[in-house]
Amino acid sequence: MKGIETGVEYLDRELWGNSYFEWALATLAVLLLFAALKSIHARVALLLETQKTKSKRRISVVRTLDSIVDEVSPLFLLVVSVWFVSLWLTLTPSVAAILSGMLRLACLLQAGLLASMALTYIVRQYVRSKNGDPAMRTTGEGLFILLSKITVWSTVFLLTLDNFGVDITALVAGLGVGGIAVALAVQNILGDLFASFSIVMDKPFEVDDFIIIGDYMGTIESIGMKTTRLRSLSGEQVIISNSDLLSSRIRNYKRMNERRVLFAIGVTYDTEEKRLEEIPRMIRNAIEAQDNTRFDRAHFKGFGASSLDFEVVYYVLGADYNLYMDIQQEINLSILREFREAEIDFAFPTRTITFDTASFPSEISLSRPEKRGVQVSQDYAALV
Repeated sequence: MKGIETGVEYLDRELWGNSYFEWALATLAVLLLFAALKSIHARVALLLETQKTKSKRRISVVRTLDSIVDEVSPLFLLVVSVWFVSLWLTLTPSVAAILSGMLRLACLLQAGLLASMALTYIVRQYVRSKNGDPAMRTTGEGLFILLSKITVWSTVFLLTLDNFGVDITALVAGLGVGGIAVALAVQNILGDLFASFSIVMDKPFEVDDFIIIGDYMGTIESIGMKTTRLRSLSGEQVIISNSDLLSSRIRNYKRMNERRVLFAIGVTYDTEEKRLEEIPRMIRNAIEAQDNTRFDRAHFKGFGASSLDFEVVYYVLGADYNLYMDIQQEINLSILREFREAEIDFAFPTRTITFDTASFPSEISLSRPEKRGVQVSQDYAALV
């Protein structure tokens, strides 16, 4: 009995305004409440996981909630349990303030984790649901996630300072002035960063696209946060900042569904009218004999300085440059064969010089003056 009385007396002793017995009950209550919260968390996570497998949508409320619940920290549940049980204890103002501060800090950190995870999940699923190059999607995903995390944790940091009595008004004003100074100092970097953001969103080009920008042309190898890398036709790598890319005129040949080809042919002026009427048909047959082509037109366009000019337009049904060159080569060879069979001569730049024979000295003889101007004899050639 004496031992029991001694034990009761020991439990009646006080610590920070509460007996040892009350502290023991509070500790037991914290453990039980923590275990209950952990059990509830596990059941909710299991339920959401089951519902997630039934959902066919990549982005849904169930999937988002599942990703959020997975980020609930056991430490947060423990802090909540301690704070809840402390409401039934008699605490000194300093201890109560400490517990209250711990709860606020835990709530803010947990809210930051949940918001960051939710935004990360939504951005990742949204970007991956879009068609396009995997490297491009990875770049966009990383950029969006980085910006969202910076926003979330900056907000959490300011709210934490405010909850602990720090006047953030002056701090925010100072950050605003400092932000302007930093922005001016790194405006080129920020310009490239936002240009990368625009490229990801607008997709003027993607990896493996062949583009021409100013004096540079090549195939896109990678699109980064600051620069884009091209592999030129001659083999070297060309690195261009993203802001320079977006401020320039870009010609993207990868997205060309068909290639319009225009070329001209000139024949000599002594070609018969009947042959001139047959030339458009010959050209059309040469084009339509090739696969992956669509004939548009062939016309006697006009009279050149030394040729009768025909203009031809057709389409190559594809963007491959090698395919276009193969087709053009076959068309040229076919036209050449047709013209030779029809005895049609291609024109080339010529100049006819006519001499007035009356003005030449008598010792200079001329020969064959009747054929395309006058050819000067060997005697005149020797003279000059």
